[in-house]
Amino acid sequence: MGRGLAKAPSKQKPDNKPNVEKVQDGGALPLDHVAIIMDGNRRWAADRHQPRMMGHKAGVKTLKELVRHVGRLRLKFLTVYAFSSENWQRSKEEVGFLLDLFQNVLVTELEELSENNVRLTFLGDLMQLPENLQASMRRAMEKTSNNTGLCLQVAINYGSRLEITEAVKKIGREIAAGRLQVEEITDELISAHLYTSGMPDPALLIRTGGEMRLSNYLLWQAAYTELYVTPILWPDFTPEAFDKAIVEFCSRQRRWGT
Repeated sequence: MGRGLAKAPSKQKPDNKPNVEKVQDGGALPLDHVAIIMDGNRRWAADRHQPRMMGHKAGVKTLKELVRHVGRLRLKFLTVYAFSSENWQRSKEEVGFLLDLFQNVLVTELEELSENNVRLTFLGDLMQLPENLQASMRRAMEKTSNNTGLCLQVAINYGSRLEITEAVKKIGREIAAGRLQVEEITDELISAHLYTSGMPDPALLIRTGGEMRLSNYLLWQAAYTELYVTPILWPDFTPEAFDKAIVEFCSRQRRWGT
């Protein structure tokens, strides 16, 4: 079950003077879950007078490098916003390219992910995706299901409001069936009905590209998440930029809403 929002640790303090190099040498990260809004692919391409699709390809390369990096840091969970439920409103050409790109990446990168002990999962309304993509996603999850390293969660056709709405519907059906009483509804119960059930809430949410909004991403789960916004466009986001975000996170005093 996810942690929910009701009970937060009363005494959680950041580590003193974080040193990412020490982590790389065998230390432990001061957090277990980082979420990322990978924004800026299209602007990156426009800045270089290239088609938008080239920005998306460059973004895939960035993600590959980052997954390797956080795997070395032994981060437990990395959740990335790959395709929102609103992205269907983009041009048919761009949407088709993105779906084909997802399919290709799953085929070409699965072996390396598995060899690196990465467990791959997906969040979102997956049944609305093309059947061939769904099949590739199922194969990827099955092949990596026993891996014990980084859990890479890819949010695809994901919208947080829809996620919460679906959770409420599931709970409503349980009440209607007499399996649940209204008084039994808690933050933890709602968390257990979300796509992220069983996962810890993200401690840090990084948004690249400089926009100051959550864009319908992990709205419930990010209630006490530290936000880090960088103007760096996603294709230019390096492992060093990630480390900088971790250092910034460690310098903060988390207050858990108090």
